[in-house]
Amino acid sequence: MGLLLTTPRARLRRLVRPGAPSVLAGRTVLVTGASSGIGEATAVAAAARGAHVVLVARRQAELDRVRATIEAAGGRASSYAVDLSDLAAIDVLVERVLADVGTVDHLVNNAGRSIRRSLELSHDRFHDFERTMAINYFAPVRLTMGLLPTMREQGFGHVVNIVTWGVQVKAPKFAAYIASKTALDSWARIAGRETYADGVTFTNMRFALVRTPMVVPTDAYDGRASMTAEQAAAAVVRVLEDRRVTWDTAAGRIGAVVNVVAPRLSDALMSRFHRAVPDSAAARGAVPGRTGSSSGSEQQ
Repeated sequence: MGLLLTTPRARLRRLVRPGAPSVLAGRTVLVTGASSGIGEATAVAAAARGAHVVLVARRQAELDRVRATIEAAGGRASSYAVDLSDLAAIDVLVERVLADVGTVDHLVNNAGRSIRRSLELSHDRFHDFERTMAINYFAPVRLTMGLLPTMREQGFGHVVNIVTWGVQVKAPKFAAYIASKTALDSWARIAGRETYADGVTFTNMRFALVRTPMVVPTDAYDGRASMTAEQAAAAVVRVLEDRRVTWDTAAGRIGAVVNVVAPRLSDALMSRFHRAVPDSAAARGAVPGRTGSSSGSEQQ
């Protein structure tokens, strides 16, 4: 039966042996965008469960801070400062990590860039689409492809992609962001089918709003219900233990169904929403130093 019963067995184990050590104990977990937000909280939580956490992000000083926090709590962490928009640098990262720590058991592709801007304001901003694809799609695919051979060789591996419920609801003003995350979501589902026989699994986590530095530039989010980074990290760690295929919100599942059974109605509703909620001041360039986009959670 192989992987068919992996998730049910993990859930049963949690019920029957609630105080048992986590299956992450002794595993190596690489987390990108680990210097803040979901990435930092996930790294701390995974280390607390006995994992050796490999921290990856651009800002060395912030990585040093997160690593110090983990080690002060008795955990184990390694850190690598890398600009993930540089694909050649990702190849170097893979070589260094495999040489330093050996095979990576779990990969959390969390680093990313979010942009909320209507197409009306994007005609002269093609770089919005290039930048989101670079960090949200090409970077995680390049990193995953670099680590896959050793995962397949050892017969175990798990890749978690932090995507968005937008891949299900197709929200207006997020064309660049959601398109890049949808590409990753689809790629991972196909990759998981090709690596299934080798014991390597993929999980797409389709989060709604999570309160991290990535959402700060968008005033439309002010006052909206959201998860904390720690709540999101708890869900990520649960997925790392259970290796489920997808993690969705109820609203995301409903949106996906409506898009299939009543697509024109969905278009009409989303059109009204688009007109009712304007572009933020940051997206319009009306706030100095704010562009309407962010590389969040250091999500890079």
